[in-house]
Amino acid sequence: MKKFALVGAAGYIAPRHMQAIKATGNQLIAAYDPNDSIGIIDSHFPDADFFTEFERFDRHIDKLHRAKKGGAVDYVAICSPNYLHDSHMRFALRSGADAICEKPLVLNPWNIDGLLDIEKDTGRKVNTILQLRVHPSIMALREKVRSEKRDTKHEVDLTYITSRGHWYLQSWKGDISKSGGIATNIGVHFFDMLHFIFGDLQQNIVHHNSPTKAAGYLEYENARVRWFLSVDVEDVPASQREIGQRTYRSITVSGEEIEFSGGFTDLHIRSYEEILAGRGFGLEENRVAIETVSAIRNMQPIGLNGDFHPFLKLLNQL
Repeated sequence: MKKFALVGAAGYIAPRHMQAIKATGNQLIAAYDPNDSIGIIDSHFPDADFFTEFERFDRHIDKLHRAKKGGAVDYVAICSPNYLHDSHMRFALRSGADAICEKPLVLNPWNIDGLLDIEKDTGRKVNTILQLRVHPSIMALREKVRSEKRDTKHEVDLTYITSRGHWYLQSWKGDISKSGGIATNIGVHFFDMLHFIFGDLQQNIVHHNSPTKAAGYLEYENARVRWFLSVDVEDVPASQREIGQRTYRSITVSGEEIEFSGGFTDLHIRSYEEILAGRGFGLEENRVAIETVSAIRNMQPIGLNGDFHPFLKLLNQL
């Protein structure tokens, strides 16, 4: 049984980590969040120590580490706001634990280099949650693309709309310095998925970028990709909105819809199983996706020029 600590325990994604820790037969012994609305922990680990001040949490983990009587934490799961991931991974490694970090790993690619140095110094490892890499449909598509012989690249359209209310832009997620912007916050795992399936990134163009939506073109070794991401419910197709749907997700590869809506509920558990077996995705596996979203964040959009996503035409008509 491995011992876990959790940073960001009151956040949206933290319960999936609690479930994964429990489902893999391990124990959460300490958790931290500045927000004390953390009753969800009772459903999983009611005996875990809980802290609302990082300094006290840090002291607690350090005491366990120094005691060296089997009480030290083996893993620190990190579910904090995006801009704090780098600091919290450094904390985990220096505390003698491996890290399990939610996406995005970091906001900038050079942060990966610093973490690689700390891995070498401490002998500990950073693992990341890239859950789409363990999704059966995505794994099957990757194998298909790798095994086939084509003279042309796949034509791919990626559309992901996950509506958010007015709270979104008022939270840290609406602050680009903290979230990295829309492409980083809701898109980084899709960009990792595209690289995972279609190979090396060769071109990156941004057509539109605003606080609530972004779109562009990516060219990979085996695919040409038009992408559109949004948190605006008005971008959900009208036919879907009329029946009360507030999300829309579609990936087409050479005209064929890729169905991967199912199978999401257990992906964190599957990710934890791989990490515990020593097959977790490390720092370098994240580099291409982090470079992609960092470039998108800092690139000047070119508007409706070139090979842009068809949803942008609708946006331009509003």
